[in-house]
Amino acid sequence: MLVKTFRWAFVVTALGLAAGVLYDGWTALGIVAILSVLEISLSFDNAVINAGILKKMNAFWQKIFLTVGIVIAVFGMRLVFPVVIVAISARLSPWNAVHLALTDKDRYQELVTDAHPSIAAFGGMFLLMIFLDFVFEDREIKWLEWLERPLARLGSVDMLSVCIALIVLLISATTFGAHAHQHGGTHADKAETVLLAGVAGLITYMVVGGLSGFFEQRLEHEEEREQEAEERAERAGRRGSPVELAGKAAFFMFLYLEVLDASFSFDGVIGAFAITNDIVLMALGLGIGAMYVRSLTVYLVRQGTLDDYVYLEHGAHYAIGALSLILLVTIQYQINEIITGLVGVVLIGASFWSSVRRNRSLRTAS
Repeated sequence: MLVKTFRWAFVVTALGLAAGVLYDGWTALGIVAILSVLEISLSFDNAVINAGILKKMNAFWQKIFLTVGIVIAVFGMRLVFPVVIVAISARLSPWNAVHLALTDKDRYQELVTDAHPSIAAFGGMFLLMIFLDFVFEDREIKWLEWLERPLARLGSVDMLSVCIALIVLLISATTFGAHAHQHGGTHADKAETVLLAGVAGLITYMVVGGLSGFFEQRLEHEEEREQEAEERAERAGRRGSPVELAGKAAFFMFLYLEVLDASFSFDGVIGAFAITNDIVLMALGLGIGAMYVRSLTVYLVRQGTLDDYVYLEHGAHYAIGALSLILLVTIQYQINEIITGLVGVVLIGASFWSSVRRNRSLRTAS
């Protein structure tokens, strides 16, 4: 069952790691592996949420999500989106960005280095909002109670996460932004670049969140209509067709899942820039990770177990928070790629081990 579900992910892993070695040696293999783990860990909660929605869909729409949907997720968000970010930041056409990355690494690296303050500010703010909205929400299950309980109380203040994010952005723009190294331009220009890019990251987060909320509301509305139709059919002495009923909301489910997947993939793509600026390694690592996320979604649906490791979602969001701060610091200071990648891995590993210990204690108590 496990091997069958993950077989394509294993194949893509082997091909991706081999391509990394051929492209830039054994160091590249390590970066691709770290990026894969980063994408899987940051998107684990995405797989859990996807599985919860996917199990409500009929077999046809499940297949659509796992075929057409994976093309959009892997090739759209994980492969094309990093190129688009570099192209916009460096003011290049997407084709020129890819061409430079493959043929003139030195020039490409120079352009990305010049554009790094805006990429880091945009990504840092987007990831910071994901983290803040998570820790300020009151949850029944808490991993680090001493920290999460008071933060949940603070979360009752309206727009607190936005206020804190803007304060962090202002501090970053006036400190890191004023000293960021760019070719030409004044300190004021650099601070303005960081400020504008950070605001753009904040707006992007709010737009994506708004779209997800819109589709979620439409989905709930459609499900209510289906339930009413099924109840009417039962009162009339006939059973409604589950496939037919599922089909009425399936399109909105599919759109909602794709918007949701896109929003979750932002953190992986933006976080990847904290580890490497090479779009080829980024595409390989994130592509491998995305395949595992999709396979994990299928596995969770078929096994019916979504809550075995309850703290993993917490660990993933703490990793997002750490990456957001690292990105903002890299506006001025260089941080080793391996250290950046390991921060996320350590946090995810700690949350996984805490989940295992919790499960053991619950089994012992019962």
